[in-house]
Amino acid sequence: MSRTLTRSLAAEFVGTALLVLVGVGSAVAGLKTGGPVEVALAFGLVMLALAYALGPISGCHINPAVTLGVLLSRGMTAAEAGAYWVAQVAGGIAGAALLQALTSGFGGVHDQTGSLGANNWGSSISMGGAFLLEVLLTFVFVAVVLLVTGRAATPGFAGLAIGLTLGAVHLVGVPLDGTSVNPARSLGPALFAGGTALDHVWLFLLAPLVGGGIAAAVVRLLSPPALTPEAVLEAEPNVVVDETGVQVPGQPAPRHAGGDARFG
Repeated sequence: MSRTLTRSLAAEFVGTALLVLVGVGSAVAGLKTGGPVEVALAFGLVMLALAYALGPISGCHINPAVTLGVLLSRGMTAAEAGAYWVAQVAGGIAGAALLQALTSGFGGVHDQTGSLGANNWGSSISMGGAFLLEVLLTFVFVAVVLLVTGRAATPGFAGLAIGLTLGAVHLVGVPLDGTSVNPARSLGPALFAGGTALDHVWLFLLAPLVGGGIAAAVVRLLSPPALTPEAVLEAEPNVVVDETGVQVPGQPAPRHAGGDARFG
């Protein structure tokens, strides 16, 4: 395993653990007092911060559905994707373990969700409704991730768009099933909550992956054809293609151009 991949996996582990600790933790500590808006804001803000902090290291997927979208978009190999999934699931479990510790032996912190923030259906939405909801919300989130980190996107704003989108989908999903859109986020809390949450966790593992796969297919249809640096320079001799893929007219062209297919 290369050092670069090792650093990426460490970043994915830490990032997923922090996403669960802060995002799910906001529900555990404040769902009843702060409501869904507080939870959505916590998820959106921590995702925004992590995107800029960890993006240059691993691409900051911290979500198996996002990794699947990148894999299907040919942004990484199957071996890399598999390693990312292991790191993300381990991070989700670690984050949930910290929450379990905080609610069981540190000053009597009360779990306002009653299930360590685990996703579920039944009280507000049916199983079929939850599955469709998770597919749609994950589709929106992963599609935004892939589009704003593509070569045609505006450089520097991907993290902001990703954080805002995650917050927005949580505003919709938190009152209904707690919002997953991330299998690693769902598995960790369910393992510690047990009971019905663990019995139902399969839906929150499968539906986000379906949504991520659909997003990759749709983004491929929407995205303009990829141009090699040579093709761009042949068509427009005075165009610069920088490392993000953004074309800047009116400047001398460099000898070498191109960028990493992975986002970050």
